This record gives sequence, C-alpha cells and structure tokens, in this order.
Amino acid sequence: MVTEGYAPGGQARGRPPAAAQRGRGTRRRGTGGRSWTGWRFVAPFMAVFALVFLAPIGYSIYLSLYRTQLIGGTAFVGLDNYLKALQDPQFWSAFARVALFLVVQVPIMLFLALLVALAIDSGRLYGAAFFRISVFLPYAVPAVVATLMWGFMYGTRFGLIGNLNEAFGWSLPDPLSPDLILASIGNIVTWEFVGYNMLILYSALRVVSPSLYEAAEIDGAGQFRIIWSIKLPALRGALVIATIFSIIGSFQLFNEPSILKALAPNSITTYFTPNLYAYSLSFAGQQFNYSAAVAIIMGVITMIIAYIVQLRGMRKAV
Repeated sequence: MVTEGYAPGGQARGRPPAAAQRGRGTRRRGTGGRSWTGWRFVAPFMAVFALVFLAPIGYSIYLSLYRTQLIGGTAFVGLDNYLKALQDPQFWSAFARVALFLVVQVPIMLFLALLVALAIDSGRLYGAAFFRISVFLPYAVPAVVATLMWGFMYGTRFGLIGNLNEAFGWSLPDPLSPDLILASIGNIVTWEFVGYNMLILYSALRVVSPSLYEAAEIDGAGQFRIIWSIKLPALRGALVIATIFSIIGSFQLFNEPSILKALAPNSITTYFTPNLYAYSLSFAGQQFNYSAAVAIIMGVITMIIAYIVQLRGMRKAV
C-alpha cells in the first residue's frame, strides 16, 4: 500500500494546498464570469447593429433576387437583376461620372485640406483658431442648405452669375449647363468637406512630438524640409483615412445632384449618379428589385476600392 509522504511542514506531497485549489476554482469561475459580462456589454450594440445595418443589407439582397411583374406577381429570378445591371449602359454611365468626379475632385479637396492644416500647424498664422473654425464651419451647414445656396448663386437669370453678367456686361458661362454641372457639384462638395478633412489632418499633426521639430531646427532644416521629412510622413495614416472617406462619399453622391435637378433639369438626368439612378428606379419606376441590385453592386464596388486604397496606403506606411 502506497502512502503519501509529508513535507517538513506537515503538508502532503503530491497534493496542492487547499488554498491553491480554491484559488484555481475561483479563477476559472471568474474567467467565465468576465466572458459573459463582456457579451452583456456588447449585446445592446450588436442588437442595434444587426437591426440598423445587417437587416437592411440582408433585406436588400433578398429583394435583389426577385422580380415583381404585372403578370405573374413576384418571382424568384436569382442573379438576373445583377446581370441586367452589369449590362445596363445607364448604370455604367452613372458609374463613370462619379469615377471621374472622384479622380478630379478628391485630390483637389485633400490638397486644399492639407495646405490649410499645414498653415494652421505652422504657428505663423495670425488668428489660427478663428481661421480653423471658419474653414470647418461649412461642414456644419446641412448639405441641402449648401446645395440650395450655391444653386441660386449659380443661376444666370436670378443668381450671382446673372447679376454679374448684368452689372458688368459680361457673358460668364452657365455653371448649371451640362458641360459644367459636374464641376459645379465638385465645387459645392469641396466647399463642404475641406474643413472636415482639414480637421483630420490637423489632429494628426498635433500628436507629432515637438522634440522632432527642435532636433530638425538644430540640424539647420528649413520649413519645407520639416514638412517633407517630418509632417508628411506623420500624415500618411490620416491621409489614407481621409481618402477612404472621400471615396465612399463620392460613390454615395446623391444630395447635390438631386437638389440641383430642379434648377438644371436638362443637365441632371435620372441616372446622373448610381445612387440617383437607384432612387429613380425605386420610387419613380417602381422597380424595387432592380434598384436593390444596383445598390448592392455599388456597395461591393465601393468596398473593394476602399479596401485597395487602405491596403496600399498602409503597406506604404510600413
């Protein structure tokens, strides 16, 4: 018969102390408790997230797989709506328009935001706080109000352009003409979001250690050298974020053309942008299923392009 040995202190060898056993049991129960407590905290967010984000996407996908007809009712058609959208010239015309808008407007807007952020961060700008608020203030103006304001200024018969032509005898081009309407919308969007992007970039500049600037000045570096070697590398992550937000906003372009359509009906068609096209299909054409397919395709394209930009930007940052 094998008996347990005892340590000098009278404690059995081979068996952990009772306090240690109780401690391990407590830790196991505590770990389980913390796990469920975390899920309880996350549960309200997950419920709201599923209700306002996942459920609409799931319902849109469901709608896109059906087709409602006058004769025969609603029938399951699979991917027919997606194939129809990929062969729709109006959809691709709208997509090409917003792609051109993105390629031209986004770099201009981010460049202006970068210049303003660098000017404010330089410390050589008088009234920097007032200037920062003034640049950011247009972002606080609702898009509807901003578009109406600029739309009436664009008017050649009732707005600022018309008043200038009448007062000075000029013949300024019509900003609401078909050839200039996209540039006019780009001007509105730039005016609205330069301050927003400026705030992102300026916040990134504020976290740069002042010791870097002091070391650069000791080494004799000028302002342009400091901007190129210290500030721009520090802004790389913020520029990637601002670019992604701008790409998403460009593909979601809707408010400005839909409001200006009443002022320029000959320049803005029902398929001027993909979102406007989906809206027209759904509420004017009663083609809910096809509209859902167009929206899903645009969502996937936007997600892919934004992911590629993020991947390339972060890879360069590394």
